[in-house]
Parts: sequence; structure tokens; C-alpha cells
Amino acid sequence: MKLRKVTAASAAVLALALAATACGSGNDDDSSGGGKKIKIGIKFDQPGIGLKQPDGTFAGFDVDVATYVAGQLGYKPDQIEWTETKSADRENAIQRGDVKFIVASYSITDEREQKVDFAGPYLLAHQDLLVKKDSTISKGTDLNGKKLCSVTGSTSAQNVHDTIAPKAQLREYSGYSECIAGLQSGAVDAVTTDDSILAGFAAQDKYKDQFKLAGLKLSNENYGIGLKKGDADLKKKIDDAIEKMESDGSWKKAVDKNFGPANYRNEPAPQIGHIVK
Repeated sequence: MKLRKVTAASAAVLALALAATACGSGNDDDSSGGGKKIKIGIKFDQPGIGLKQPDGTFAGFDVDVATYVAGQLGYKPDQIEWTETKSADRENAIQRGDVKFIVASYSITDEREQKVDFAGPYLLAHQDLLVKKDSTISKGTDLNGKKLCSVTGSTSAQNVHDTIAPKAQLREYSGYSECIAGLQSGAVDAVTTDDSILAGFAAQDKYKDQFKLAGLKLSNENYGIGLKKGDADLKKKIDDAIEKMESDGSWKKAVDKNFGPANYRNEPAPQIGHIVK
């Protein structure tokens, strides 16, 4: 009888220990830091924004913003697990819990806000054109009769064709790297997408002093940090982190470092919660 009581007590203690271990293990992340990891979604293929480099490290403006925000949440750089989040899967990645938040040239839109929440914005970008340094293209209508490149599935080039230059010859490539290479070779006359993305490509050493941004501001793209809908506490913490990054000069340093070589004329740091339509 005593043996059974001791066994039952031991089992209870063991169960409590296992439960405590389960609560403290795994890769679950929170905003307290400690020894845990935090999973953050970024782009892996956008120079100047989010790029996985040949040595396995990551660089870009979004990477710098995400690293700063994570630091304010209590995570060191080596506690960050970078997760590639392609544009079409960003909302799903947040809803599935694959990442804690996403910093990936993620424009805030009414449609997306039905599915996820956004902190920020932390950058105001614009759709623009990238052209050769000696190009005479200076306005949208100059694209009539010219070859305009964007990636397959993007609406950027189609928008220009439909609203500004109906005689532009659209070229769709599988990625922006191919568009930029086409611009360099003369296969296309201009590339269009967000100016921040274009500036990131143009800032690469291999393209130094070859291209320029037309500065047309064809749209307003308010980049926000996507997170799970209803997580007001995390949203507030990220908003506070962005404000601190802007006020202590880290934001401007990140802009200059990642976009400066392309002479990117960035907008001032946006006001938290203010969406420019």
C-alpha cells in the first residue's frame, strides 16, 4: 500500500516536471527574449531590402529594421531565425504562426488588414522607374514605344501601361535580377517596381553608377510590419521600437547604408499609424 502511494506521488511530481519542461522548450517565441528564438519573415532575394548572401548571412534595410525591433523586444541578433516569406504567402505565414512578424517590403493595404495587423509604417516608398544613367526617360509618357520590364505576376508594369503609357512594350521576366540584367544589356529600356527595391538593386557594386531612378512617384507604398491580427500588445511594442529607431538616428543610418549608393531620395521617416494614400 505504501509502495503504491509513493509511486503515485512520484508520478505526479514527474508529470509536473514534464509539463514545466514542455512549457520552457521548443521554438516558441515571445517578447521577453531570454534564451528563446524569434522567427522573423523577410525577403531573401531583394538586394538592399532583404537578401541572403553567399556566406549565409542576411543584409538589407528590412533586415536592419527587423534586427533593431527584435533587439527592443529583448532578442539578440543570434536569437533571430530568418524565414523566407514570399509575397503571395505572407498573410498565410502569419496566420499559421510560422513567424512572429514579417518585415518584407510589405505594403499596408485595406485588403491585407482584413487578415493581419500592421505596425508602422516604417518606410514610405513609391512605384518608380529604373533607367540607365544616360537615359532620356524622365516622365511616364516617355515610355511609349519603349520596352518596360517587371516580374511575372506583378501589376506594376501593367498599371503604367494602362494609365500612363499605353504604347509601352511590356516585358515580363521571372525576377527583378533578370530585369536589371536586361536593362544593363539594353534588352529593356526601364524597370518598374517600388523605388526602394530598385534602389537596392542599383546600389550593388556590379551596377555602380550605371542606373538612376526617374523619381516619378507613381504610387504610395506604406511599408508596415505584419503580425497576427488582434495582437495589440506586440503591435504597440513594435510601434514603440520603430519610433525609437527613427528618433535615435538608426533609421537614417540604415537608409543611407542600404540605398545611398543609388542616390535614393527617401521620404522622411513616416509617422506611426499614418497611411499616405
